[in-house]
Amino acid sequence: MAFDPDQPRYDQSTFYGRLRHFAGMTDPLIAFSSTTELITASELMQKCREKKPVPATLEELHRSQRLCQSAFHPDTGELQNFAGRMCFNVWGGTMLCGAMMIWYKSTPAVIFWQWANQSFNALVNYTNRNAKSTLTTKDLVVSYSTAVSGALAMAIGLKTYFAKKQSSPLAQRLVPLGAVAVANAINIPMMRQNELKEGMTVTDADGNNVGVSRLAAAKAISLVVLSRNIIVAPCMILTPVIMEGLNKVASFRKHINKLNIPTQLALTFVIYGAMIPVGCALFPQQNSVKLSTLKRWEPEAFEKLKNIKGDRVYFNKGL
Repeated sequence: MAFDPDQPRYDQSTFYGRLRHFAGMTDPLIAFSSTTELITASELMQKCREKKPVPATLEELHRSQRLCQSAFHPDTGELQNFAGRMCFNVWGGTMLCGAMMIWYKSTPAVIFWQWANQSFNALVNYTNRNAKSTLTTKDLVVSYSTAVSGALAMAIGLKTYFAKKQSSPLAQRLVPLGAVAVANAINIPMMRQNELKEGMTVTDADGNNVGVSRLAAAKAISLVVLSRNIIVAPCMILTPVIMEGLNKVASFRKHINKLNIPTQLALTFVIYGAMIPVGCALFPQQNSVKLSTLKRWEPEAFEKLKNIKGDRVYFNKGL
């Protein structure tokens, strides 16, 4: 089968195919690939597009494709910032989720780590946005400040509530999850608010831009919010549960000062890292909305799109 640099290696119509695709794309081991290696991979993919002969095996072509998918934006082709790439997410997410669960008792620590986490999330959301939609500096500032405020309000509110109720340590350990879930529900829609206001670019089955749709934007953003919370929930639920169990083991409790932080970080790295490709693969990256759905819920967009080829329009939902 001929190699196509613009087509995923695995079948994107199935969850397993998407899982294999994103497992390669979000592999934390390729996060530290040098800029030179990434540029070389991009140039190799461009030669393939131009049908020029390339001195590379099929496996080398697939590796170069994987590097490009991990580091270059699918809409603009620009090299993404290092910390915002999904392949770096497991490293950044491990440190931040781990820190939120380790230092959950101190209010200053809760404030600092929630702020740090939302700063990182804002960077990831911006880096992996649908770049066909406009985003101003004002939009970024409003999105960031709103998400940070929401996360802090939820974290401090839950912490205070559980402290007054004298809830179990396990319940208090789950406070960061509530804050992160609320912040995701704020941060992502705010970061992409112009898509909700003006509509996001949609294409026909051949990839031609045919118009915009606010309904497509709402679907895309909802799927991304759901995916992000599914990614983070297992590590922020299972890690506290496992740690509570380990604290009942005498040999672990005896060395708790030495083992607590590395154990929680290791658990977070494994669980969070495993969930990133799962969450990304839950829904097709190139998603769609039926014209019949547009006719019912967004008739003005339907009137402009009703004569296109096919029975649905397509869009890049973002990550």
